[in-house]
Amino acid sequence: MSTSHYKIPMFSKEDYVDWKIRMQAHLAALVDEMCAVITEGPLKIMKPNLAFATSNGEPQFLEKSRHEYTGEDKKKANLRGQGHSIQDAGQG
Repeated sequence: MSTSHYKIPMFSKEDYVDWKIRMQAHLAALVDEMCAVITEGPLKIMKPNLAFATSNGEPQFLEKSRHEYTGEDKKKANLRGQGHSIQDAGQG
């Protein structure tokens, strides 16, 4: 993901609250899950637990190991690092 096409909000300690709101909006515009990953931690990439049947028909889920990741899973797993890199760029 290249950030060269997007204007990153520059950090201003005098106007931190405004910068924080603009940065959150900027990150959310890039990828919907970006802000949640930064504030809540890495996404857990899950898979259905096919070995466990439930009475109500809803599957149980287990966390995938890294060697099971698809290309899309890898993109989601890398969101935290990308978000922090963008924030660092905004701090000048």
